[in-house]
Amino acid sequence: MSYQAVFVLFWKKVKESIQNGTYAKLTLAKTIGDTELRNIYVRPVIQPEGFRVSVTERYKTEEIESILSLEEAFVVLSNHLNNPFLTALLFTTEADITLKINKKRVGSIIEQAPTFKHASPVIIEMMEKGITVQ
Repeated sequence: MSYQAVFVLFWKKVKESIQNGTYAKLTLAKTIGDTELRNIYVRPVIQPEGFRVSVTERYKTEEIESILSLEEAFVVLSNHLNNPFLTALLFTTEADITLKINKKRVGSIIEQAPTFKHASPVIIEMMEKGITVQ
């Protein structure tokens, strides 16, 4: 299956983990070659307009943070998949879910035992306040 189609499935798991209150962290890693962009981190934030995510692009010499909706974050992350990132890691309290793109540009999803025992503090606060994500 193409990596784009697999990323859509992966993103559904991201949204489900946020809605279920199990989301801990999301990272794009493992670049192709030596690139300026090293990592991308996605963390939840609560803004006056509601739930958003902080997307931090970590470069060799600087970090750029953007506050985006989930739909906007999907577009940003999908633009960086396959160029330069080959791996996306979703950490939840239920499982670590990894999207991998191989040399033939085929995507796969692997689930492993969870690394994190607790959801992101923002997700916990969101659940306590009854803030929902569309």
